[in-house]
Order: sequence, then structure tokens, then C-alpha cells
Amino acid sequence: MRYEKGRKDASRRQIMKVASERFRCDGIAASGLASVMSDAGMTNGAFYAHFDSKAELVRETVAAALEDLSKLVEEAIAAGGLAAAVGIYLSPEHRDDPAHGCSFAALLPELARQPAEARQVYTERFLTLIRQLASALPPQKGNPEDTAMAICATLIGTLQFARILEGNELSARMLAAGADAALRLAEPRQDDATA
Repeated sequence: MRYEKGRKDASRRQIMKVASERFRCDGIAASGLASVMSDAGMTNGAFYAHFDSKAELVRETVAAALEDLSKLVEEAIAAGGLAAAVGIYLSPEHRDDPAHGCSFAALLPELARQPAEARQVYTERFLTLIRQLASALPPQKGNPEDTAMAICATLIGTLQFARILEGNELSARMLAAGADAALRLAEPRQDDATA
């Protein structure tokens, strides 16, 4: 039986959407292909018409989610600078919605265990994010990409802790403290001002 043009692409996008949400909520290891395909409204056998393996699905799904994050950061920086990007990233809404949030914050330990090819894709997406953050920093003597890496690490770690603490006042304090720390990292240092 023949299907209309575009149906395979639509099915692939649906699998990736469901997998992306499930991976970020439940983790990669805890998300079986049977449950992903069931949630996508398809049979297990249909999976292999779209992907060669779960590893390929993970790589493509996470890469797409990181591209979406990059677009969000770019839009936030364009609208309100680094402070806007930090505010969106460390918002209660982002904390409370891991299924649609940052893949790094949701999956970092599992991503580190992925095959080398997948880790290379994630590294490329990470470097894009770093360059975006670096472009939003005020001029300073130090390496802006190093500062952006520190900011990124602060944001991811803060979001992870805030999710652990979700449901109490400490979580909100964690978000605020992390945002403050990230923005302080962006301030020119004293030795930069005298150079």
C-alpha cells in the first residue's frame, strides 16, 4: 500500500517529538522503543522504517532539541540580551517542564555515555550555544568563550538542582541565586577594566 508523499516525514517527526519528551522526562535508558512508538501511535515494527537504532534516534532527537534551545537563546539575546536569556532559562516554567526544556540539564550524565559520534554532535551544538552566549557578553580582556562556558555550567547546574528541589521555596531561591551568579560571571573583572 502506498502512502501520500510526506507521510513518512510526518511519522518520523512524530516519533522524534515523542522520544524527545520521553527522554527528557524519564531518561534515555528508561525510555523503551515500545513505549515511544506506542505514544507516537505506531507499531514497534514501524520504528525501523525511520531509524536504524535507538542510538540514532537519541542522537537525532537530542541534536534537534539542542537546535531548538539555540534558537530560543538567540531570540532571547536579541530581545533583551544575556539577562533575558538567563531569565528564560532559569524560569520556574523551564524548571517545571523538563519534557520541553534543555536536553543538557535533563540528560547530561546519559549523554556522556552515548557513542563518540553522538557526543561529537552534542559538542557541536554546545559550542554553538557557547558562541551565542559569548556574543552577548560585554567586551572584556579574558576569553569570552571561557566565560560563556562558566555561565552555561552555572545555568545547567542551577536548573538541575532547582528541579530536585521543586515544590518548595528553596527551588525558587536556587533559580534566583543561579541567575545572579551567571550574570556576575558576565561582568567585566577588575583586571579587565585596568588593562
